[in-house]
Amino acid sequence: MTPSQLQTVSEAADDIRRLISQSDLPGASAVLTPLSVPEIVELVDRLGIEDAAIVYRLLAKSRAIDVFEALSPGTRGELVRALRNVEITALFAEMDPDDRVWLLDELPASVAPQLLRGLTRRERELTAGMLGYPQDSIGRRMSPEFVTAHPHLTVAETLTRVRAALDSAETVYTLPVTDSGRRVVGVVSLRDLMSASDDDLVSELMRDAHIADVMEDAEAAARRTTDYGLLAMPVVDSEQRLVGILTIDDAARILKQEESEDAARQGGVEPLRRSYLSTPIRRLVRSRVVWLLVLAVGATLTVQVLDAFEATLAQLTVLALFVPLLIGTGGNTGNQAATTVTRSLALGEVTPRDVMRVLSREVRVGFCLGLLLGTLGFVLAGLIYEWHIGLVIGLTLVAVCTVAASIGGIMPLAARAIKVDPAVFSNPFITTFVDATGLIIYFLIAKAVLGI
Repeated sequence: MTPSQLQTVSEAADDIRRLISQSDLPGASAVLTPLSVPEIVELVDRLGIEDAAIVYRLLAKSRAIDVFEALSPGTRGELVRALRNVEITALFAEMDPDDRVWLLDELPASVAPQLLRGLTRRERELTAGMLGYPQDSIGRRMSPEFVTAHPHLTVAETLTRVRAALDSAETVYTLPVTDSGRRVVGVVSLRDLMSASDDDLVSELMRDAHIADVMEDAEAAARRTTDYGLLAMPVVDSEQRLVGILTIDDAARILKQEESEDAARQGGVEPLRRSYLSTPIRRLVRSRVVWLLVLAVGATLTVQVLDAFEATLAQLTVLALFVPLLIGTGGNTGNQAATTVTRSLALGEVTPRDVMRVLSREVRVGFCLGLLLGTLGFVLAGLIYEWHIGLVIGLTLVAVCTVAASIGGIMPLAARAIKVDPAVFSNPFITTFVDATGLIIYFLIAKAVLGI
């Protein structure tokens, strides 16, 4: 969205709040009329949930569905809680099965049976089938509504099938080609079908298919879809039978949510389920306080190290001046390594089996960084203070950077190995651990070099 559009939405949000406070709903409706669907989505994200629910009720039905489908899963969940039961049921029935599952994942489990009862039998079976797959699997994010082609069909026959399924299929731009047992044997694009002769067979046009197993991790499947530039990827069960498709827009939505969660946890907060401006203060506090408490407890390690080396500091107080520099450098080095490896994990460039290769590389990278910074620290500290102080600082920087890079590199891999989000064990925990380790290294080197 352009800056001018954001400015328009910001002004509209201010007008909407004022008009709702004055109970001027016709005026609020007039403000909404010229706005596009993306602008209304941004507007809803900027309003409190009570005002957002009022805005949503002012929209025409067709426009309301478009807006609802464009909202983030978290915002959808809160909006549903603010709407009346009859509104929720009607809205739920209009959604695609994969969008229903996204929504149900944001709502209390007790709400699901009530919403599912309002669906037709076919829609209820499609949605309930997806709910049976694990939370993070692609089976829970695929679309079970698709149109297929068969190798022995002609182009004309296939296009007839496509036209008949236009209203129900998730996409028709890429068609899975299946045999008589519903096993995927290839894919064919709508472009190829439309450019071929009516009598050509699908078997002459189809190409090999990239497929995803229904139990595969959703992020991994989404990543492959975007990496290969696919409009849609067939999803199959353990017997290679087609059960759904993953479209490029759903893949992008999965990756956006996963990357938002990783970015939040790397910063030591829980991810917000809706936009920052519309998130209540109590929820912002709740998303941060647990991590702060955990990290505060972890920081007591640093206090204990300082207490253990109190006599060393008392003998040469100049050592205390370099504590912030050393632990800050160590924490930053560890965070850089963790961020790099976490990103490589997400892209599938490394796996937990590569732990020794990663460790070997990060030891060398950390040593080189430490050598560069240590040389600079030795010269500056030696010129300002004494050369033996410079030697302590230089050696400590070499050791701290090497250790920090090594720890930062292997912790995301260890987290993935025990099936924990690598971002959870990323920057905040690494910083806390490296602070304590770096101080121990610092004081041990100081005692050895200075003889105190």
